[in-house]
Amino acid sequence: MKTLLDFLPFLLFFGAFKLFDIYVGTAVLMAATALQMFVVYRMDGRLQTMQKITLLLVLVFGTLTLALHDERFIKWKPTVLYAAMSIALAVALWGMGKNVLKLMLGGQLELPDRIWHRLTIAWVGYTAFMAAINAYVVLYYSTEAWVSFKVWGYVFPLTFLIAQGFYIAPHIKSGDVPHDGASQ
Repeated sequence: MKTLLDFLPFLLFFGAFKLFDIYVGTAVLMAATALQMFVVYRMDGRLQTMQKITLLLVLVFGTLTLALHDERFIKWKPTVLYAAMSIALAVALWGMGKNVLKLMLGGQLELPDRIWHRLTIAWVGYTAFMAAINAYVVLYYSTEAWVSFKVWGYVFPLTFLIAQGFYIAPHIKSGDVPHDGASQ
């Protein structure tokens, strides 16, 4: 259920873009993301920091896109989000000596510190890569191509998450496997 909920705003955006245009798609994305966060809040009783940031960026960049009738804003939103994540993780790790991933997930998953450190470095690299590749597509391709990239570009996060799962699997104790309660 939660996985479908995560993809629903994008799927609705894609459908609205294909049926209408980027502006209708943007309005649908804004409404669907707000609804998604409302449902998540009702289910979990709170929103995680990244969910709040995502909602804020979708609403701000979406509003700018619609108010100024300029599609560049919604197209640059992923670059801003990924770059901010990369910078925040890097500054926290190397500038402040804090491992944000461990702080956020350490209560759900027990891993050795060196694994948390490597995961954080991997996330810094991954989010920097995603920011750069989105920027490249925005700068050098049409809006139609950018939307197609957003659809087919899901291969990057899926590949990264699967690889991450394989990497941490040997370090997870049998009682540490996180679950959402549905698979008990």
